[in-house]
Amino acid sequence: MYDVIIIGAGPAGLSAAIYSRRFLLKTLIIGQLMGGLLTTTHTVENWPGEKSILGRDLMKKIEEHARSFGAEIKNDQVTELKKTSKGFSITTDESKYETKSVIISTGTIHRHLGVPGEGEYAGRGVSYCATCDGIFFKNKIIAVVGGSDSAVKEALMLTEYAKKVYIIYRKEKLRAEPVSIERVNKKIKEGIIEVIYNTNITKINGDGEKIKSLSLDAGKELPIEGLFIDIGLIPQNDLAKSIGVKLNDKDEIITDKQSKTNVLGIFGAGDCTDSIFKQAITGSAQGVIAAFSAYEYTNS
Repeated sequence: MYDVIIIGAGPAGLSAAIYSRRFLLKTLIIGQLMGGLLTTTHTVENWPGEKSILGRDLMKKIEEHARSFGAEIKNDQVTELKKTSKGFSITTDESKYETKSVIISTGTIHRHLGVPGEGEYAGRGVSYCATCDGIFFKNKIIAVVGGSDSAVKEALMLTEYAKKVYIIYRKEKLRAEPVSIERVNKKIKEGIIEVIYNTNITKINGDGEKIKSLSLDAGKELPIEGLFIDIGLIPQNDLAKSIGVKLNDKDEIITDKQSKTNVLGIFGAGDCTDSIFKQAITGSAQGVIAAFSAYEYTNS
C-alpha cells in the first residue's frame, strides 16, 4: 500500500514526488513519457536558476532529484482508477497497485488540425514536435501553424535548420511573449520567417509519400516540405472523469487552492487542471501543493 501514487511524470508529477518523499510518504510515480511534453521543448529560458536549458535536460535533472529522495518511478500506462475501502486501486498495463491517495498530473496531448491529409502525412512531413523532427528539415521550406508562444518558439527553433519558415495563424496578432516577438521580428527582417495572418489551412497536399503544399482558405496554395502543428493542447483526464472528478467545459480538472478535487483523496496538478497560466514552473508549484495536501490527508 502506497501513501500516494502520482499519475503522470511531467514537471508537476515529478515535483510532487520530490515533496511527497520529503514528507516521508511512500511514493510511486507512473508515467508513459518521463519528463512529459517538456522533453519535446527545445530551449527553456524561464526556469529559475537556468538561463537556458534543453527541456529534456531540465526534466532529467528533476527526475534524478525525485529518485534521489527514494521515489519509485514506473514507465507504464494506467488503465483503471477505482475507489476501494482502503483508498484507491490503480491498474496498469503491467501491474496493479493500492494507495491511500492519488495525485493526477496526466498533462495534455497536442491538438490536431483535423483537415484532409493530416493523418496521411503524419510522420511524413506533418509533425507536432519541432525538437524531435526539426533536424530532418535542413534547408527546406516549412510552416508552423499556430500563434501561441509555444508555436512561435517552435518556429524560431526551426530556423536553425530550415531555409524558410512560414507561421500561419488564424488571427491578426501573435499571442507570444514580447521577447519571442522581438526574435521573430528579427528573423522576418532577415527573410527567414514570414507570418501569414487571418488564414486557415484547409488541406495538406502531397504525392503519397511526402508533403508538397498546403491549401489555404484564402484560395491559395502554399508550397512547403514540412508542417509543424502547434494549435493547443488537450487535457488527458479520462481517468479523472471515470472516478467522478469534476471537470470544467475545457475538460480540465477543477481544483481549489490546495490542489484538492471534489473526490476526497484525489488531487490534481499541472496542465490537466484548470490553472490559468500553464507553465512548467507553475505546474511544479501545483505538484508541490498537491503533495502537501496528500500528506495532510494521509495523516489526518
